[in-house]
Amino acid sequence: MTTAATRGPVALVVHQARFDLRGFLRNRQARFFTLALPLLFMVIFNGVFGDNVVGPGPVKASAYYVPGIAALGVIAASFVNLVISITAQREGGILKRRRATPVPAWVLVGGRALTGVGISLVVVAGLLAFGRVVYGVKLPSSALPGIAFTAIVGSITFCVLAYAISTVIQNEDAAQPTVMAIMLPLYFISGIFIPNISLPTWLQHVASVFPVQHLAAGFRYSYLPGPHGIGIVWSDIGVLLIWAAIGVAVALRRFSWLPKTASG
Repeated sequence: MTTAATRGPVALVVHQARFDLRGFLRNRQARFFTLALPLLFMVIFNGVFGDNVVGPGPVKASAYYVPGIAALGVIAASFVNLVISITAQREGGILKRRRATPVPAWVLVGGRALTGVGISLVVVAGLLAFGRVVYGVKLPSSALPGIAFTAIVGSITFCVLAYAISTVIQNEDAAQPTVMAIMLPLYFISGIFIPNISLPTWLQHVASVFPVQHLAAGFRYSYLPGPHGIGIVWSDIGVLLIWAAIGVAVALRRFSWLPKTASG
């Protein structure tokens, strides 16, 4: 019989990712926020703004919102869902029991991250395909590697930040309100819901510090008029990696597998 001790590191992470994916598919709330809500936002914003010209491009509203909502989809899959799940499992003692098994901690974390990346890629592909079929928003095939790379880096960044943010949430009931309190303002000032060029300059500077704007800008770059190469904006990738490093530092220092209600 194959055990955790005899499996290789890649096999362990993939096995854990399959387990986490099954948990995600069984969770109706996670499926709604990750799969249905971004699609609903895309329909709403394209329905409201139609063929209006928006954004710094300028581009049609559909070409602006399709990549922007794709960024929201990555965040939903890698951050929103993960923060809520981690907090619920920590307070329910599930993380404590998992940590007591022979499976190394890095496998548990790596499996969750791999699940987040996989779901993010599926969500991005689905949203971009929906935008192409329904709204005629075409993505140059040469930019597909850049879109995929940006989605992977963005997903990893927000997975790491999910572990970091979960350390300040005290209980399961506070997880979703905390996530919404953080993300909704960032969505509005980072160009997800409205073009942030219409915002005050100081608010644009605030948005440029955070990773949401850079993930959306990385996706949106390939939809702007002009040459795009393979569709990678290294300045945006750099900001995402900086936030990933910050998240790793915070998570390594503060993350706990024990319930806060029991330990605090």
